[in-house]
Amino acid sequence: MAAGRTVRRGVRNTVGAWGEQLAATHLVEQDMVILDRNWRCDLGELDLVARDGNALVVCEVKTRRGAAFGSPLEAVTRQKAARLRRLAMRWLDEHPVSPLEVRIDVIGIVVSPGSAPGIEHLRGVA
Repeated sequence: MAAGRTVRRGVRNTVGAWGEQLAATHLVEQDMVILDRNWRCDLGELDLVARDGNALVVCEVKTRRGAAFGSPLEAVTRQKAARLRRLAMRWLDEHPVSPLEVRIDVIGIVVSPGSAPGIEHLRGVA
């Protein structure tokens, strides 16, 4: 792998981790409880799993440095939402939690130099 590609991937991972931390803080400020972060299985990964009252919330976080490639929320396709639902069911199979509802949320974060990050939280996308 070329050195430039490795550096870009490292920057993306750092920006992504920072965005996930910002999203977790946002959820806690919304009175949600974080249950899990970066949970992985053979089907994929869940960025954040939280409890919002009686609902289990699986939250996909998309962070972008600028809006040149569109809104980060546009990156969550119908197929991605379906995969998140399957991952949520797998997470529930492996954890002793019995929510009344399972909800898929997406948090989009846009980081622009010289200004506060923009946070957009869509609830119940799938």
